[in-house]
Parts: sequence; structure tokens; C-alpha cells
Amino acid sequence: MDDIDKKIVRILQKNARASLKNIADNTFLSSPAVSSRIEKLEREKVITGYHASVDPVKLGYHIIAFVSLEVSPMDKIQFYEHMKSVPNVLECNCVTGDYSMLIKVAFPSTMELDVFIGRLQKYGKTSTQIVFSAPVEPRGVDVMAEMGEKE
Repeated sequence: MDDIDKKIVRILQKNARASLKNIADNTFLSSPAVSSRIEKLEREKVITGYHASVDPVKLGYHIIAFVSLEVSPMDKIQFYEHMKSVPNVLECNCVTGDYSMLIKVAFPSTMELDVFIGRLQKYGKTSTQIVFSAPVEPRGVDVMAEMGEKE
């Protein structure tokens, strides 16, 4: 990836709906050149998808929580399949530390979160943290950091 590719990625992370013309204007390339670069970044799996950011509260999901879970290695495959099937699971990460999994979830109520945790405990011990606020929202990787550029 060169610096122009990084600028394209930065623009698309800020706004996945940015037009080719807008990206071209910001990178001093033609629209077809930008299109070609984006296709290459997609083929190389640098760009893995395009997403809309939504407000979970406005969709009725008032409880965001992180659940830490201790899963035995022999249960991981079954556990992963279960996590993929639960739509309330926003992320599931295999991590180091006292717990082997860190799961980000969204639920309309603490009662529904409680039911989820109860089902999860068949895999092992849990610890749950409910989010009060998120002073830093999820964001993309700062591809320009190594270039010394800030937004």
C-alpha cells in the first residue's frame, strides 16, 4: 500500500459512501484510477466491506455490554458457532488474560442480557461490564499515523 492507497482507505473509513469524484479530488487521481485502486484494495482484502454506523439506542438496544468468558479449548468450535448464530453479539474476540473470550453485545433490556449470560455460562465462568458511555466511539485504523499526518 502506498500513501495514496492509505488516503483512499482513510476517506472510505470516514464515509463509505464517498463518491469516486470526491476521492479523486482528494488524491489528485482520475475517477477511473481511484476505482481501480479500490478494486485492488478489495481483492487484497484490505477493504473487507462497507458498513452503516447506527445508533443502537435508537433501534431499541439500550444495553451495551462486554462479557468476558472462560471457554475450554475443546468447546471453542461449538462456542464460535453459537456466537455466530446470536444476532445480539456484535463482536466476539479470543483474548489473553483470565478469560479467553471478550464478547460485545447489545440488548433491549438487562433481563434479556441476563438470559443470554445464563445460556453462556454452560461454556464457563463469566464477568460482565455494562457500558455507561463511550467517549471514544468505534473508529477505523489510523492508516496515516506512520506518515505523521493527523486528521
